[in-house]
Amino acid sequence: MGDGMSGNDAPRPWLSLYGRGVPAEIAVEYTSALEMFAFTAAAHPDADALRYFDGRLTWRELDRRSGAFAAALADAGFAPGERAALYLQNVPQFVIALLGVWKAGGIAVPVNPMYKARELETLLDDCGATVLVCLQDLYQQVAREAVAGTGVRTVVTTSALDHCATGDQRVLAGLERTPCPDTLDLAGLLERYDSHAPPAVRPGPDDVAVLSYTSGTTGPPKGAMNTHRNLVFNAQTYRDWVGLGPRDVILGVAPLFHITGLVGHVALALLTGAPLVLTYRFDPALAIDTVARERATFTVGSITVFIALMNAPNTSRRALASLTRIYSGGAPIPPSTVEAFRETFGQYVHNIYSLTETTSPSHAVPLNAVAPVDEATGALSVGVPVFNTDVRVVGDDGEELPPGEIGELVTSGPQVVPGYWGRPEESAAALPGGALRTGDVGYRDEAGWFYLVDRKKDQINASGYKVWPREVEDVLYEHPAVREAAVVGVPDAYRGETVKAYVSLRPGAEAAPDELVEFCRERLAAFKTPREVEVLDEIPKTATGKLLRRELRDRA
Repeated sequence: MGDGMSGNDAPRPWLSLYGRGVPAEIAVEYTSALEMFAFTAAAHPDADALRYFDGRLTWRELDRRSGAFAAALADAGFAPGERAALYLQNVPQFVIALLGVWKAGGIAVPVNPMYKARELETLLDDCGATVLVCLQDLYQQVAREAVAGTGVRTVVTTSALDHCATGDQRVLAGLERTPCPDTLDLAGLLERYDSHAPPAVRPGPDDVAVLSYTSGTTGPPKGAMNTHRNLVFNAQTYRDWVGLGPRDVILGVAPLFHITGLVGHVALALLTGAPLVLTYRFDPALAIDTVARERATFTVGSITVFIALMNAPNTSRRALASLTRIYSGGAPIPPSTVEAFRETFGQYVHNIYSLTETTSPSHAVPLNAVAPVDEATGALSVGVPVFNTDVRVVGDDGEELPPGEIGELVTSGPQVVPGYWGRPEESAAALPGGALRTGDVGYRDEAGWFYLVDRKKDQINASGYKVWPREVEDVLYEHPAVREAAVVGVPDAYRGETVKAYVSLRPGAEAAPDELVEFCRERLAAFKTPREVEVLDEIPKTATGKLLRRELRDRA
């Protein structure tokens, strides 16, 4: 449907912002992410699929190794529909295991490698995993204790030192190959089953490909059921929105366990044939060196990644010259940060808005556009709805609000998941009629640009006045000494709640809390001005770079 109308005949004014030749709708090209990969492996067998420090893995090798892993899983009793948890950093084994699980007919469950034993056990129980693939050090430190009381039958361990001859000590220092008794060694399995054919399975578009667990910033993590159709559609969205192909190089700065890394790095590479560059975990100085060495052209990550790049000791405009297509999502972006990045590197950071439940992007800034800043609020637009996607802003009564009115964003499209694993009541509440109630609050303007205010639960009520943390944070980011800022509501005997800010400072910079309070007072209404500012060395964040306001509220 390229007529500017959605399936419910509602106008989509944002289509005029797409750019010349960009369609309103795209068709899903593959029945599954596995079929998508098979096409790419056949088309580019000898090209690099994965680069890991000085190691290279071609599409042919990736196909063969993932097939061997699938055969090993089947031989161990893993059946179609079962879940296999991937407790890994950004290493080639993540992609090998992901594809192997799909080839065995299973559902992959990426796990945050920062999880401790209790968190890992909770997740394994929730998804009912029967297989766990994990790094040797994570097994020794965490997983060995966590799996004891779960339904996991098979544990496969691997080393982050595999697939490269020499790694970088900035991220791999202290790691050693450590045998893990009572587990299967992945390298040994791949060698043993190298000539074995994987099971003859063929996932369908509505089959669940991965269970992506929500970050838990607003409650207990839930497993969003991302289907193969969800993954293929949004891989195509990235490709067509950004204009990527096999000659591009994708820099993997987002954790692969997170929906951004899973789709914007892995699935995108599987679709386009562009090599994916992995570096175990993000380190800003290493990332800058890696872009220069590999001539990376595209990446997507949290804004904290790009703040870190600006503050890295080896920051160089020339080093990032090839990285001409940059997107950032996961957390609101202060306009001042976008401008500072462009001044430092000459590259524009395009906003993207995504949720686990929308399988990464639902909104994005068109590639050749600059996101507008709302004059009234100072908010930077998160972009416009992507292909095939309808987004409404609704009030508490569920009725759609006119442009400029603040309400909850409700999203419909091929990227929206069918529900949460094993949680029918929560699925029905969050996805009435298949449309996702995002829990994010924002508005759109007449042209179709969308702006986020905050999540509903983050709103501060100070003496009856509503304060959105984002607005206060954006002001703090304008101070030259502030590196990161997070604002929360804290109990107050007189006002009910009051505003408190936490900040970290740029290297070598100084700013007293009183100075920062005064800086805000000059730019904000009195009820929005923080009553207290606390300076921290680091603001707590999730593994994906999202600021943990909940933890800060607990701290306060």
